[in-house]
Order: sequence, then C-alpha cells, then structure tokens
Amino acid sequence: MAAWTVQLRPRARRALRQLGTEARESVAAVIDDLTADPRPSGASALKGHRPYLRVRVGDYRVIYAVDDAAQVIRVAAIGHRREVYRNLDL
Repeated sequence: MAAWTVQLRPRARRALRQLGTEARESVAAVIDDLTADPRPSGASALKGHRPYLRVRVGDYRVIYAVDDAAQVIRVAAIGHRREVYRNLDL
C-alpha cells in the first residue's frame, strides 16, 4: 500500500509554525501518522462541512480532507479547540 501525500494550506502551515514546541511536535506526529492511515479511529466527520474530517490532538484540532483518487490528504486548518471552528473558510 502506497503512502499518502500530505498538503498543508498556507493557513494551516502558519498555524503549525505558531504553536509551542510540544504542541507542534504532537500535531506534526499526528499529521505524519495520517500518511499511513488517513481515517484513524479518532477521526470524525466535521458537521456542516461534508468532506472534511477532524482529529483531536490534546487541546488542538487538525481539520483535513481526504482525496482517495489522488491519495492526497489536504490539511485545511490547525488550531486550538476553542478557536479552530470559528471563521472556517473551507
């Protein structure tokens, strides 16, 4: 089985850079794990935004979409659970 490719939107890349060291490492590890399993057991559908999924990483959330045909995971947003759902422009 081929590994999946991960693409981060500029907004997600910027958010990842702004996280603290420990949080950044945890989120990066989860994103790396998505290449092996794009729909892990902790992932759930994002209500109101059909193709998007979310995965919890402590107090942070990673919002992403899976393109099965191209085997690409597109990370749309990364942020604290309180703020990540506000003003989603997916």
